[in-house]
Amino acid sequence: MILGIDTSLGTAVGIVDPDGAVRADRTSDNPLGHAEVIGDLLRHALADAAHGPIGQTATGEPVTLTHVAAGMGPGPFTGLRVGIAAARAFALARALPVVSVPSHDAAALEILLATALADPFADVPRFAVVTDARRREVAYSVYDGLDADGIPIRSMGPALALRTDIDGVLAGLGAERRDIATISASMLAVVGARAVAAGRELTGAEPLYLRAPDVTLPKSVTRPTGATS
Repeated sequence: MILGIDTSLGTAVGIVDPDGAVRADRTSDNPLGHAEVIGDLLRHALADAAHGPIGQTATGEPVTLTHVAAGMGPGPFTGLRVGIAAARAFALARALPVVSVPSHDAAALEILLATALADPFADVPRFAVVTDARRREVAYSVYDGLDADGIPIRSMGPALALRTDIDGVLAGLGAERRDIATISASMLAVVGARAVAAGRELTGAEPLYLRAPDVTLPKSVTRPTGATS
């Protein structure tokens, strides 16, 4: 099983079987307070997973995790840092590998799977996952369906655009706008599982902040020549 943790928007924790069956999916929509809720979400998700796949009869199987999928953003500096730190700490404590997954990829997979369930023969046009980036900006990634490994094809992004400009940007790219308010950690885990199965790395170990944090370190003070401490 794979544990997914994402704090790019709200706080989300999910667990899936290797075949993609969702065992747990816990979320908090509060865009702040990630550190306050993530511990409880982890505990609840692990308890949920012990009861078997959601919507099916309890199996009583033990929860044996093999990987931890960390949502790498894009998202605000503080929120992302909490989720990634939690994923790495949990993985380190259990000697599990961490799989880095762009958070927009999870949203794209959820959109594509929902469309396929509604109409297996539907042709999904190019679309863009759009999320709030604050400061009157949005983050966006453009997708063109699924590849042979079942992973969303991200043809552009993630990138930033002004809220007032995003519709024009997407029109120029020929992409439908899909605004996303939450990221599913279970979908993040599914993307991670597919990446592991395919032996692929979807992004590096560095968070996808897209811009510098709001808080910066103060410049060092230059002491006058001959000054003593």
